[in-house]
Amino acid sequence: MYRFLPVALLLSCAKTPVPTAPTPDGPQPPDATQKEHVHTEHGVDRPDPYHWMRDRENPEVIAYLEAENAYTALMTEHLVGAQKELYDEMLGRIQETDDTVPIADGPWLYYDRTEEGKPYPIHCRRKGEEGDEQVLLDENALAEGHEYLDVGDWAVSPNHNQLAYAVDFTGREVYAIHFLDLETSEPHADTIEGVSADFTWAADNETLFYGTLDDALRHHKIWRHTLGEDEDIEVYEETDNQYSVYVERSASDAYLYISSWSTLTTEYRLLKADDPKGDLRVFSEREQGHEYTLAHQGDRFLIRSNGGGATNFKVMSAGLDATDSGSWTDLIPHRDDVTVEGVSAFADFLVVEERDNGVVELNIVPNAGDAHRVDQPEGSFSVRLRDNEEYETDSIRFQYTSMVTPKSIVDYDVTSKERTLRKEEPVLGDFDKADYVTERIWATARDGVKVPMSVVKRADLGDGPHPAYLYAYGSYGAPMDPSFRSTRLSLLDRGFVFVIAHIRGGGDLGRGWYEDGKFFEKKNTFNDFIDCGSHLVDAGITTSDRLAIAGGSAGGLLIGAVVNMEPGLFDVAVADVPFVDVVTTMLDASIPLTADEWEEWGDPRQKDYFDYMLSYSPYDNVSTQMYPAMLITSGLNDPRVQYWEPTKWTARLRDRKSDDNILLLHTNMGGGHGGQSGLYGYIQDIAFEYAFVLDQLAAPDQEGE
Repeated sequence: MYRFLPVALLLSCAKTPVPTAPTPDGPQPPDATQKEHVHTEHGVDRPDPYHWMRDRENPEVIAYLEAENAYTALMTEHLVGAQKELYDEMLGRIQETDDTVPIADGPWLYYDRTEEGKPYPIHCRRKGEEGDEQVLLDENALAEGHEYLDVGDWAVSPNHNQLAYAVDFTGREVYAIHFLDLETSEPHADTIEGVSADFTWAADNETLFYGTLDDALRHHKIWRHTLGEDEDIEVYEETDNQYSVYVERSASDAYLYISSWSTLTTEYRLLKADDPKGDLRVFSEREQGHEYTLAHQGDRFLIRSNGGGATNFKVMSAGLDATDSGSWTDLIPHRDDVTVEGVSAFADFLVVEERDNGVVELNIVPNAGDAHRVDQPEGSFSVRLRDNEEYETDSIRFQYTSMVTPKSIVDYDVTSKERTLRKEEPVLGDFDKADYVTERIWATARDGVKVPMSVVKRADLGDGPHPAYLYAYGSYGAPMDPSFRSTRLSLLDRGFVFVIAHIRGGGDLGRGWYEDGKFFEKKNTFNDFIDCGSHLVDAGITTSDRLAIAGGSAGGLLIGAVVNMEPGLFDVAVADVPFVDVVTTMLDASIPLTADEWEEWGDPRQKDYFDYMLSYSPYDNVSTQMYPAMLITSGLNDPRVQYWEPTKWTARLRDRKSDDNILLLHTNMGGGHGGQSGLYGYIQDIAFEYAFVLDQLAAPDQEGE
């Protein structure tokens, strides 16, 4: 998600004077105070003169953030018109009054609808196609009086009579769970404060299992709440701070799963859904480095496991009672060239999501008969199961998209192989997918590895070079599958080539692709991105002075690293809530996510990891050199990347960089990791980013190419 300065904020902040004296050369950015502070680890001193910015209760910190916001507004005041034009353009492509495809669940059809002028969805249901609508939850009503809203999750009880929903008004990802009686439309007095958005109903329709957070916002306990009772019961505590614990119900509705996860290891506990006060039993005890997930089907469990050296995972089965790993048997063996990404169980078949040559395929595996993959109409696409609430069924639903095909909901009959398009996301205006083309190209990294890139552009775009927008993430094994966004058309129609780099550290080419970009191989992530950018230049697709780059969160780490390493390759960079103070954060287990992520980045309490992290940490490696024009964003309430990381990084860049290129920081003072909430805030953010990039590249319209 993109997160940037809204029009209203830009207009209001532009009237706020920057608290520094102007000069003949124009307004000056805030001058961050430096206060002596030195970190010493493993005999290495790391001066950190901006360490004081960690104290969010310090008025000096808030004043500095507000001064940066005012400076950003002042320096982009000339973009208000361009941002408004882009915003109107993007919003004009969206069908604001719309319904989602109904989801069958028992006697009810559940769906969301949106209304023009309202930024949030309205969750509804009806009995059958002709039934009267019942509004379950109107997020617009919930948002009244609040600048921010996140409904983390909502769930209806198995008998469809009770609703539980979790609400956060700060962006801190700490929720309150509320309950509604759907027969009377009356709220319950029960409210559970200070929890995660992780919960599920038991089969008795009155018991809810939910999770709570420790001081570091780690998911550490699971509790049992019974409607009408005052005291909740602790069910399980995960005491190892490298693990987080979650609760869910099996698709068969027979079991509750309580799962403990670290980056490299998992462990499940089981509870019969119809016996909510029963005893938990361990499915298979945790073994360091062994990851597994569960699906229940009839008299067996299906297990996705990387045990026994199955790097790309395999599918195994186990009986209902003999569930330790020694009792599992192979169902789909490990393959070196195919990664098993998920297993979903239905009464008569399984759906196995398999990543093959970078593309996810749906493999239908019936309980009896031959397996087959679902044919898809394009060569490069993204497909995922979604909204499959019926366990006993002969069809599945999935979402399909590509760089040129809007998100489409498809029902697929697993026996007849008939494919039914239920809905393609409408794109208003003169959009025609035939006006755009997409392809996959490959860059050769410096170590000889071929790195794929997904490219989309207008079909009538002539020979390059053209302005280009290069995006990547490259961490946690998260793939960046090619997908459609109507907002992106505003760049494509102005002559841009939009590129997603599928760099190592992500999961785009399987588990090995991920492992080749983590721990002591993390620099492959940064090198791949640089080499992808160089390929775009060398191939004549773009030039360095017309190349924009962007990434967020761990992708912001990527941006921070590459502008230190190869600043001259890029003309403008956008770093969205960037994780840039890597060493300091990973040494502080009091910060949310730190202990959880030692298995992702390494533990710098060990000298070898410390030395390696220090060699690429963006904040620690800012130098006296020229940097691209940069836009950096942050959220004051962000629990994932603390606001002080991008703030400190901005201050150090200002102090050390040797160029006059613009450097802007905007902090969302009322939001978290996801920036503004709601449709209109989301579009405002993208419009501001695009206006900034267009201004810096001074890119001509398509007709001028």
